[in-house]
Amino acid sequence: MDVDGGNKRVYNRLGGDAKHQKVCFHWQAGKCNRYPCPFLHSELPASSHANGASSKRAYDNSGQSGFSGQRGRHNFTNTWGRGGGRGGGRGVVVKAEKVCNYWIQGNCSYGERCKFLHSWSVGDGFSLLTQLEGHQKKCGLAVVTLDLVAGDEIAVFHGIGFDLLNEQAVSAIAFPSGSDKLYTGSTDETARIWDCQSGKCVGVINLGGEVGCMISEGPWVFVGIPNFVKAWNTQNLMELSLDGPVGQVYALVVNNDMLLAGTQDGSILAWKFNVATNCFEPAASLKGHSRGVVSLVVGANRLYSGSMDNTIRVWNLETLQCIQTLTEHTSVVMSVLCWDQFLLSCSLDKTVKVWYATESGNLEVTYTHNEEHGILFLCGMHDSQGKPIVLCACNDNTVRLYDLPSFAERGKILTKQEVRAIQIGPNGIFFTGDGTGEVRVWNWTAEATTTLQEGIKAEVGKRQKKRGKGSVCNLSLRK
Repeated sequence: MDVDGGNKRVYNRLGGDAKHQKVCFHWQAGKCNRYPCPFLHSELPASSHANGASSKRAYDNSGQSGFSGQRGRHNFTNTWGRGGGRGGGRGVVVKAEKVCNYWIQGNCSYGERCKFLHSWSVGDGFSLLTQLEGHQKKCGLAVVTLDLVAGDEIAVFHGIGFDLLNEQAVSAIAFPSGSDKLYTGSTDETARIWDCQSGKCVGVINLGGEVGCMISEGPWVFVGIPNFVKAWNTQNLMELSLDGPVGQVYALVVNNDMLLAGTQDGSILAWKFNVATNCFEPAASLKGHSRGVVSLVVGANRLYSGSMDNTIRVWNLETLQCIQTLTEHTSVVMSVLCWDQFLLSCSLDKTVKVWYATESGNLEVTYTHNEEHGILFLCGMHDSQGKPIVLCACNDNTVRLYDLPSFAERGKILTKQEVRAIQIGPNGIFFTGDGTGEVRVWNWTAEATTTLQEGIKAEVGKRQKKRGKGSVCNLSLRK
């Protein structure tokens, strides 16, 4: 795992005697209780030669914006990364990115004057609805008490952090079509069934292995565990156990009547549903990857598989043959996502790559977005105005939100540990589940029209207005 160590704050000491320009270490950690304190309770001035963010480009809403995986002639290759995000220039982020420890405990005495965040997110257009509690210490599962409409089908996205996993990590969430039950999976080797109306757990399934992934398709729920795929039909209560995988099942995807599973040994196994026998029968085994397959996505009669061997393979779903191998990533390909005519992929090499099909039909990289940390998972959704957004879960305990195709930064979600699962819900709701077992519920607000930079300016004005004077603000722009 390519993880950067710690979250140490880095700053430059400019001008004057450094001994008299020292920033209080305890204040930086949000824990200083000395009054008066001999050290500074503010950041040192920024470099005078630092450049600001690159100019913004208006979002092009003329093309399609669905995460449908349709391939064709590219229309946006000259618009990727034009929004001033990290990949296209110098991103706009909050300088003090640490959540106040005292605020978490409910006893911060600084209030609006506090240097650190009193929020689990930065940005505008989305907000935290609630933090779901009640799950057990070693369960990592959450009770969802929102008014979910039965019958709404929710796209399921799953993430896994390999050696970063712990006993209570939320690894998957599913809401099957036609059901009023929520299914949650965890690395504690159980799946739980929750009644969405009462918020009570109505069933616990001991699986005998860590849940690597979970998806729903129609009334079916599929769960990947070591050496098996478990399948439950929520309408007729049929239970099936599909054998064949070797090692952990990291990824699942459904295409028409075919179920495909990415496994630890590098194989992709396929089953087809037999209506006559009402069961899934083995159909094929796709070989090619030399290490575990950890991500799968289907788009335009193609299957894309991301692997621990640092490659993406493109498979023809009619012939089940590999037609191309993409080798531009230099570390594990953690997640793949189809958007419009493009394929997006992320990796522990700290990049998101955007691929498009050339005249020959082969995929090539048209844009590379860079992050400061390894990227664990991609999730595509739309904001309240229907604009496409991509969420990038990084291994620095953040989830970054970007507009597509500009990669203009819309905001950031901060968590206690890396987010392992993100799921879209109805009516602008989405869920994040992290390695501590916490699940947070977010929603897109109707006024989701501003960028992160505009949100920061609004926050600056709000704080200065409350203070009654133009004091030095704790928010600034980073190169």
